[in-house]
Amino acid sequence: MAKKPGSRLSKLSVYLYIPNIIGYIRILLNCTAFYLCFTNKILFSILYFFSFVCDAVDGWAARKFNQVSTFGAVLDMVTDRISTACLLVVLSQVYRPGLIFLSLLALDIASHWLQMYSTFLLGKASHKDVKDSTNWLFKAYYGNRIFMAYCCVSCEVLYLILFYLAENQTEKLVDVLKINLKRISILSFLIATSLFGWAIKQVINIIQMKTAADVCVLHDINKKHKQ
Repeated sequence: MAKKPGSRLSKLSVYLYIPNIIGYIRILLNCTAFYLCFTNKILFSILYFFSFVCDAVDGWAARKFNQVSTFGAVLDMVTDRISTACLLVVLSQVYRPGLIFLSLLALDIASHWLQMYSTFLLGKASHKDVKDSTNWLFKAYYGNRIFMAYCCVSCEVLYLILFYLAENQTEKLVDVLKINLKRISILSFLIATSLFGWAIKQVINIIQMKTAADVCVLHDINKKHKQ
């Protein structure tokens, strides 16, 4: 059956929402950044961080222009997760043990995937809707934009600093952190403050994964009871 012209236009208009266009720009920035990551660390860091900043801009644009969409939300999360995943893979190649970064990657992907799936099971409009959660830290994270921004920025800044500090492919992560934390400098201050926010973010990921898994299990139990 042929689609009506109006349906094609409406789909195109959603794809061309301002926040979604910003999302496409983020993808281009990240592709360029990772293409240059081993040849120009400074330019890589600038492009990657600018893409990360655009993550806040697209959310603002969606609310400002009343262009909130499911596609935009998925595009935003997928871009976030792939960007962080790629950076963690790069870090796993320049630090030992690399398994640390691969484990962080797995935790990040698993927790957000489960959270998105549980959101759909509960019929919620956003994965950030955790008002019914009993965990105060989980609610504080999604309920306070400043707190969430601090944790997210801390992770990205820490990863970028670690990549910048890596001089070869045999660096020991613990040694690099110890050496730089002992120094009195802006860099050591950034590492210390970022480590705290990074640690909270990992705790949130664990809580999120467990909470979302419980929702999936309860959904299965309810289905069995209805049979």
